[in-house]
Amino acid sequence: MDIFLLKAFQFLLSLSILVILHELGHFIPARIFKTRVERFFLFFDVKFALFKKKIGDTIYGIGWLPLGGYVKIAGMIDESMDTEQLKEPAKPWEFRSKPTWQRLIIMLGGVIVNLLLGFFIYVMILFVWGKNELKSEDIPLGFSPSPIAQQLGFQNGDQLVSVDGKELDNVLDINRHLLLRSIDYVEVQRIDGINERIEIPSGFGNQMFQSGEITPLRPLNRAILDSLIPGYPAEMSGLKAGDQIIQINNKSIIDWGDMTKIVEGQPNQPFEIVILRDGNQFNKVITTNQDGQLGIFPRPESIESTNRKLSVSQSFIQGIQYGYWTLYDYVAQFKYVFTKKGASQLGGFGTIGNLFPSAWDWKQFWATTAFISIILAFMNILPIPALDGGHVLFLIYEMVSGKKPHEKFLEYAQIIGFLLLIALVLYANGNDLIRFLER
Repeated sequence: MDIFLLKAFQFLLSLSILVILHELGHFIPARIFKTRVERFFLFFDVKFALFKKKIGDTIYGIGWLPLGGYVKIAGMIDESMDTEQLKEPAKPWEFRSKPTWQRLIIMLGGVIVNLLLGFFIYVMILFVWGKNELKSEDIPLGFSPSPIAQQLGFQNGDQLVSVDGKELDNVLDINRHLLLRSIDYVEVQRIDGINERIEIPSGFGNQMFQSGEITPLRPLNRAILDSLIPGYPAEMSGLKAGDQIIQINNKSIIDWGDMTKIVEGQPNQPFEIVILRDGNQFNKVITTNQDGQLGIFPRPESIESTNRKLSVSQSFIQGIQYGYWTLYDYVAQFKYVFTKKGASQLGGFGTIGNLFPSAWDWKQFWATTAFISIILAFMNILPIPALDGGHVLFLIYEMVSGKKPHEKFLEYAQIIGFLLLIALVLYANGNDLIRFLER
């Protein structure tokens, strides 16, 4: 199957699951409180529906526009802007007739379901597939710091010991911690075996984001050749893929960066190179071309994590923790949306679709679905009219003040909120289109 179609199918399947369960989060408490639900739709039925059937007081259906879904609750001002029923006296089965606390539960239901669903999926992923762990010893050469990390004191070959005194289950998560979490210090072990503490200043995550160095610590690569450019000095000198450069001009080469620091930018310069091939050492003299290049590419280090099976109780505890930190990290990075650089990186349906794997993988499918579910929970609770959070905001105001907002005010607020959402959707998907055209 074409990769685009596979990703699109996964996206629609995931979206369908999330929308149906989200709307059930509104539908079930509405029915419990004897509130009439007039319509329950997967996707939007603008002008027409692909399928619809009335059962009892509710029309169930599938729309043709796969941008979400909705439930239409009697006596409620929503995105349908159907206000005719509001001109008549309130009926006992209408939303507006119910106590404020019942209306609040109905409106919070969708967000709560999305949040619980995301946590539940993470628990099940850990129980079924176990937990992948990557310790410092799994990255034998340690980390290579970017310039912004070097300014803090990180050095080539540093091994990660702990973050704020706690060992990470996956040491590659260090970059996410630095970007999104308020950490005070990182403890590393230097090449000489001595442990040192590196203080992390407040606002370092913002420095990373603005500089573009969002992965300031990368695993070091040995200087092993992955491929060579035909006709360039390395290939002409007899070097082969798989060769490891261990010495240049009598200087030991530990990683690829050591090699590039010596060679790059030295046009027409001869170098005495010692390579390791099949356990044997060979000496070569190679002269860079007029651009100071040898024509070689590095082989990425093979980093293998360890899978650990978890019990039901361990899966539950760690799944809840993982869901919490997923939500925390997403909320933490949301602040970057309000910067010029962050706004330019907003993505729409294409960006979301690309979260899914290129080959069918149930574990990755469910992990992505859990992530999107948690995102939907957070986005829907934002206090914007036309979102669940907007309705919740007005209901809280009513509970505190004892007064209902005027219906005309709610109508106008709904229109403004809807227009804001449409503008945001168009902008985000416009960014996707621009990135596609720039490929």
